[in-house]
Amino acid sequence: MTRYLARRLLLAVGVLWAAYTVTFLILFALPGDPVSIMYGGDSSDITPEQLDALRAQHGLDQLLPVQYVTQLGHALQGDLGSSVVNGQPVTRLIADALPPTAQIAGSALVLAILVGGGLAVIATATRSRRLSGFLLSLPPLGVAIPSFWFGLTLVQWFSFEIPLFPALGNQGFASVVLPAITLALPTSALIAQMLSRSLLHTLREPYVDTALAKGAGRTRVHLRHALRNAALPALTVTGLVIGGLLSGAVVTETVFSRAGLGRLTATSVAAQDIPVVQGVVLVAATVYVLVNLLIDVIYPLLDPRIVTGARRRVAPPAPVAPPASTPAPDRVAVPAGGTR
Repeated sequence: MTRYLARRLLLAVGVLWAAYTVTFLILFALPGDPVSIMYGGDSSDITPEQLDALRAQHGLDQLLPVQYVTQLGHALQGDLGSSVVNGQPVTRLIADALPPTAQIAGSALVLAILVGGGLAVIATATRSRRLSGFLLSLPPLGVAIPSFWFGLTLVQWFSFEIPLFPALGNQGFASVVLPAITLALPTSALIAQMLSRSLLHTLREPYVDTALAKGAGRTRVHLRHALRNAALPALTVTGLVIGGLLSGAVVTETVFSRAGLGRLTATSVAAQDIPVVQGVVLVAATVYVLVNLLIDVIYPLLDPRIVTGARRRVAPPAPVAPPASTPAPDRVAVPAGGTR
């Protein structure tokens, strides 16, 4: 178990480093100058000497490898720099924007697990083929629906026609409901699709027939035996969709005009605010890595063979002794014209 966790920790560190490096290279490959963008693209009111001074203040006048090593060293110390646009520390901007995004992302994840998992269990447990076919056809539809269209539809129905929830802003828990449902739709569809397929495959295993033959009820076999073994692929998908929730927050917070991490990312990319974008990507990658690390820890609890069988060594076959040499038979004198 120690080696298993050590390998996962090394992979997590590698993912964080790769995310930071790729983001750094992509942002510096974009055309434009962040200092000029800070003045709206019009630098007629500022002298070239002042522009050079601002670039030197933010370290943008150095060579690319020097900037990378310097910023990476500061990031390892917890210093993500300051915004090129407003000069505020990146950590403060992210700390202010993270709680609203965490509210809708966490609510969407819980809602997706409950709805997607419940849909998969009911669709595979029912004996009605029509109901099962109808329920199994809902996940592909949920994946195909665009999130921004679904969000605008929810606003039209439940904010204007039936004023139950606010359409815009961060106004308490009621303002979290519609964005959370918008984010949960594609996520719950993926979980339901993966879990239902895994359950249908698991229910055909011989041990399910054995449990039923011993007198176990269908509900007990379905929930206690089959669901535990079928949950591993769905658990993997759940870890992967965490990144989808964070990226979907950009569209959702734009549709609902919410101040959060997604809106901060959109404005920072438009302004080419490199320190802020790098900080947001690093925070998103950290959340993604921590969630997947937690899932890697849960794996052995559901199936201990993942750890015990990871590096199972097969003993080499024992050498086969060569057959004993058979002594040559004694020669018998055979008379001429005779036979043996």
